[in-house]
Amino acid sequence: MLSIIQAAGWPIWPLILCSVVALALIIERFFHLRSVMVAPPKLLDEVIGVTRASLPAADVVNKLADNSVLGRLLAAGLRAVIADPRISEVALRQAFENAGRAAVHRLEKYLNTLGTIAAAAPLLGLFGTIVGMIEIFGSQAPTAGGGGNPQQMAHGISIALYNTAFGLMIAIPALMFYRYFRGRVDEYQLIMELAAERMVPHLMRFAVRSGN
Repeated sequence: MLSIIQAAGWPIWPLILCSVVALALIIERFFHLRSVMVAPPKLLDEVIGVTRASLPAADVVNKLADNSVLGRLLAAGLRAVIADPRISEVALRQAFENAGRAAVHRLEKYLNTLGTIAAAAPLLGLFGTIVGMIEIFGSQAPTAGGGGNPQQMAHGISIALYNTAFGLMIAIPALMFYRYFRGRVDEYQLIMELAAERMVPHLMRFAVRSGN
């Protein structure tokens, strides 16, 4: 591996940095986009069951908010009703919407960076190819012996080919994982939207009507 890095020349180092960052982001997103940390399957039914007769205490709501991303969304709706017993349906939906936007923003963390690496890696590989071509053309300059420099030419070819290949090796997996994580975020967003739709009429039962 070290010999390949040496043959690829200095343009390979930005690509190596991109590969390390991309791998770290992929591992981080795999960990934080697990369903148990974002949207546990039975959480919504459990919350509806617990709040069927009355609103929970503040410590229970805080525990729910610490449970998962979906838990924070549901806790935001509960807190809105607890804070304002006369809350309107429009205001409650707005509270869920605000919490949902914040939740999606957290889920999309680092995805732009991963997408940027997927787009930039082939360009960095192309840059290495251009550097290699410059060395190849430089090797054709007449020397004191009356010919080109075969060693410099071989080094230029190595730089050109290795950087192109390495750039694609980084870009292709990074793009695949970026698309995969985007799909996961979209799926979780839909789950949270449907959960909010179920919670709104459920929580409005506890709202005090203005005529009462």
